[in-house]
Amino acid sequence: MPKMHLSFELLIEWNFAPETFLGEVRIRSVRILIGLGLTWFTRYWFPEESISPLAKPFLTLPLDSYFVRTQSTEAPPTYVATSSIACSYFVFPLISHQIWCFSIPSCYGEQRQKYNRFLHLSGSRFSLFLFLTPPRVVPNVWHFPYFVGATSTNSLMIKLQPKIYDYIMLTVRILFIPSVCSQVPVIVICLPEPRGLSVETFTSNRRFLMVFPLITAALSTPPDIWCQIVAPFLIYSIIEFAIFVALIVQVREEGWTSRMRESGSIEKKEE
Repeated sequence: MPKMHLSFELLIEWNFAPETFLGEVRIRSVRILIGLGLTWFTRYWFPEESISPLAKPFLTLPLDSYFVRTQSTEAPPTYVATSSIACSYFVFPLISHQIWCFSIPSCYGEQRQKYNRFLHLSGSRFSLFLFLTPPRVVPNVWHFPYFVGATSTNSLMIKLQPKIYDYIMLTVRILFIPSVCSQVPVIVICLPEPRGLSVETFTSNRRFLMVFPLITAALSTPPDIWCQIVAPFLIYSIIEFAIFVALIVQVREEGWTSRMRESGSIEKKEE
């Protein structure tokens, strides 16, 4: 028993030594910076390959769709913005992996299972929403401003010719909403346990949760009345559904815990 106690103390001393901690932070930070730098410069050197996936949903509209450039200096900001956007999405798995490798050795078995569930749920939902948004949501959002000039009398013709930079920025704002929506259930279901919160905290503060969808929709959606209505409704619906699922999970865990306690008490009585 003393030998096990000594080895456990040595393990704690090794894991939390300042030199080891700083060395791990330095290694993970260097790897993340190298990945960010290489990805950013690669996207900047090949801008067409980065812009074309974002521009493809607009080009699929039925009418003549093309972009305009009003300034000769518009290309560099577009390349920089597109490179930064692509870099943030492509390097996100690397950053998550480095943070995971840094934090998981100090966790126990139950904590690792919780963090594994959190990571898998977060990554799967983020990838699903990210890949479904450009082909499904972006064309529908651009449908209203593109066909705003289709009047009944054709007395006033308004033809949309968006700037490529404005289109990229608006598309990114549209992608931001599904990214936030994808993580709301993960936050509601998985984060209350380590933070000491409860599902009742979310249910009793529903009126404060209503502010978050409104602010997100106001900052991220185009100035269209339908976007301003649909976006907060969608986010709030996901929050309510996540609270409902969290309640089911909590009731199931409480029932499992009570059954384990009852079985333990029965065994003690039989002994």
